Amino acid sequence: MNVVRVTELSDPRLSDFANLTDVALRRRTEPEGGLYIAESSKVIARALRAGHIPRAVLVLEQWLDDVAELLGDADTPVYVGESALLEQLTGFNLHRGALASMHRPPLRSVAELIEGARRVVILEDIVDHTNVGAVFRSAAALGADAVLITPRCADPLYRRSVRVSMGTVLQVPWTRIPNWPADAQQLKAAGFHLAALALSENAIDLDTFAANAPERVALVLGTEGDGLSRQTIDAADSVVKIPMMHGVDSLNVAAASAVGMYTLRVR
Repeated sequence: MNVVRVTELSDPRLSDFANLTDVALRRRTEPEGGLYIAESSKVIARALRAGHIPRAVLVLEQWLDDVAELLGDADTPVYVGESALLEQLTGFNLHRGALASMHRPPLRSVAELIEGARRVVILEDIVDHTNVGAVFRSAAALGADAVLITPRCADPLYRRSVRVSMGTVLQVPWTRIPNWPADAQQLKAAGFHLAALALSENAIDLDTFAANAPERVALVLGTEGDGLSRQTIDAADSVVKIPMMHGVDSLNVAAASAVGMYTLRVR
């Protein structure tokens, strides 16, 4: 294994891991064809199983054996250092032991992703990376076949999203749907029934909808605060709601996604 001991932080080979603040990381990793950061041995393992290619790994000494087992004979450089030094480099404590800079795979087309799918989740402009990661974890756990995200939605491969999802963003098929809500017609042409989760006068209870759910359903979830756009609600085939009690009008979008996916799961 290509092990490099980190003794000083000026080494340009460490640039993938330098100053991983929210703004800096987002700027460096979001462009198509760039990188993303996988944090922890578990997430790195998921990335490798998904066929993603590491460019470099940063690891604490006590986690080196775990990383060595994951990488095998790969020639990926593995930078090893003490906790205090690596915290100066990254800007946070590496309590999860390891980081890997991974090459982003190319995004697949919407048509390819929905072929054969029966349950799809669409995220409209969800901007909180924690919520995005939580939705992906529910999608993996509850059997969604794919996730589509609109152009303004937060990056699923942002470090926080990957971490919150427990790496499931690396196993649930996803892509960006470029012209939303106009591209809703593409899903309808493929036989999907668009179910918008929203508060609306004509909304039906989720249980009622699920009792006779169509063969192919795309569950559409809206941004924090404002929810779905009026254009998206108008484009939907059905508007559904989760009945609330005790004066509560709605759930956090990540919690709502879990309820929706569980209720609409293919039995």
